[in-house]
Amino acid sequence: MLRDDLRTLWTEPRPPDAPARVWRDWALLAACLAGVTLEGALRENVVWRPVAVALAAWLCLLLLWRRRHPLATVTLAFGSVALPPLVSLVATPSEPVGLYTGAVVLVLVYALPRWGSGREVVLGGAVVLAVGTLCVVMDETAVVEKVVGLVFLMLPGVVGAAVRFRVTARERQLEQLRSREREQLARELHDTVAHHVSAMVIIAQAGRVLAATDPSAAVEALEGVEEEGARTLEEMRAMVAALRDRGVGAELAPPAGVADLERLVRTPGGRLRVDLGLAGELGALPPAVDAAVYRIVQESVTNALRHAVDATEVVVRVAAERHSVRVSVRDDGRRTGRGRDGYGLTGLRERATLLGGTLRAGPGTDRGWEVDAELPGARSESGVRSRARR
Repeated sequence: MLRDDLRTLWTEPRPPDAPARVWRDWALLAACLAGVTLEGALRENVVWRPVAVALAAWLCLLLLWRRRHPLATVTLAFGSVALPPLVSLVATPSEPVGLYTGAVVLVLVYALPRWGSGREVVLGGAVVLAVGTLCVVMDETAVVEKVVGLVFLMLPGVVGAAVRFRVTARERQLEQLRSREREQLARELHDTVAHHVSAMVIIAQAGRVLAATDPSAAVEALEGVEEEGARTLEEMRAMVAALRDRGVGAELAPPAGVADLERLVRTPGGRLRVDLGLAGELGALPPAVDAAVYRIVQESVTNALRHAVDATEVVVRVAAERHSVRVSVRDDGRRTGRGRDGYGLTGLRERATLLGGTLRAGPGTDRGWEVDAELPGARSESGVRSRARR
């Protein structure tokens, strides 16, 4: 078991989202260099002043590469930190060599487990531990202070590992949420296909009964079967990327859609007034889009009821255009500076992307919270009448 854990740690890849340099990196570098300059100029008991200042400045510059090259920066930094104690064995200065601003290496210790691969974390941790042990052994202090100093040196690495674990756990939760959203889409696809196939069977049975007495009715029945089949194929093409859990059954009842929004906003127990406005031809939406519109409104209104501060009204607008349907949900709550883009909206954004649309959620221009979505709203004409009549 321990061997498997070590092998897993050794083969752990780097986090894929390591950012490039941002303005905070340059601000940190400027602050560190300013500290080095001030300490080098004002501190009196600095041994080997030019060397100490150059070493501290070098450690500050290494901060710029701490995310993309965590092992290299840690190795170069702690290799540089180890040189003065080794040289002092020969030169024997009266005071320790180095500036207090050299403590910036703690940032590199944090970055090693936060952005490094498993192999880099192990090798870099060995370098940090070895150099730290060398420094505390050569320091003429009590044993307790040496142990505390070594623990303090390793503490940023523990914090970096904890932050990485937390971010990874959140990404895993988001991925599970996206998988559940795809599964829900696939269930809705199952319901849609079952509904259309059932209609095709009924129409075909009616056509068979009428074929002997009314051939024209049988031809109409065949046309109806063709239309239902083409519509079913169209829905399957739109949702083919979704994966379904085979262990979970699906009911034949269609999912809630735009027609159910009136009932949704009239649900008793809400503390906010919901102003619902529907515009355009919303009755011809594809079932997957119809269900997505309902889910977006449901999640957005629920978030407003739970989290909107001092809100009195939620405005919901659903408008069908020529090739799309737009959904807008806004509340008039007070802006608190805290976001409400949780796992529910993340799942809806995944659903909108799978359907070929977009969804944006964020603070309103004046107050409150806004959710705006645009989804493909019309079936392709070629999908229903794709074959020539015979």
